[in-house]
Amino acid sequence: MTDNALRGASDVSATEETATLGGGCFWCLEPLFTSLRGVKSVLPGYAGGHVANPTYRQVCDGRTGHAEVAQVVFDPRELSYRELLEIFFASHDPTTLNRQGADVGEQYRSIILYHSPEQKATAEAVIRDLTAQKLWPRPIVTQIEPFTVFYPAEDYHQRYFERNPEAPYCSIVIAPKVAKFRKQFASRLKGAEAAR
Repeated sequence: MTDNALRGASDVSATEETATLGGGCFWCLEPLFTSLRGVKSVLPGYAGGHVANPTYRQVCDGRTGHAEVAQVVFDPRELSYRELLEIFFASHDPTTLNRQGADVGEQYRSIILYHSPEQKATAEAVIRDLTAQKLWPRPIVTQIEPFTVFYPAEDYHQRYFERNPEAPYCSIVIAPKVAKFRKQFASRLKGAEAAR
């Protein structure tokens, strides 16, 4: 394993947990999860593939098997893993195989990479519950796989939306998604208690 590959949550304290989730472009996922109360950090990167130290270009070319993911460190006393997954499912379309909107390719697949048997059981239970609720007209195709290794994305991907709000993809795709998310989950956002 190289220095820039993370096998888990070595810097996570005993009161924190790590989730690794993919649901389309990580530029979209990062600002959503970052705004949630209980989330300590969000790092975009690559996981679920078979090539060590993949580059963005390699992942986009579809030869590494990686998904674009967000690695989320959170405090389960403020935000449970189940709540995080429910928010994750509400923030993307888990019924489209290898795509989110106009973003098409294996790297955009819906995936949960679990860090413990408890996370796996919770993910399976959430999918069962959502399936029973029939929220979507098509079946959920989200993959559930064991977490193995995470590769942080290149520096220019970090806080991409925050640093490039005027970029066409940010203003056309991400900004409306963030606005909808903040309205839908207003009570779960950082600072929500202060606003009451």
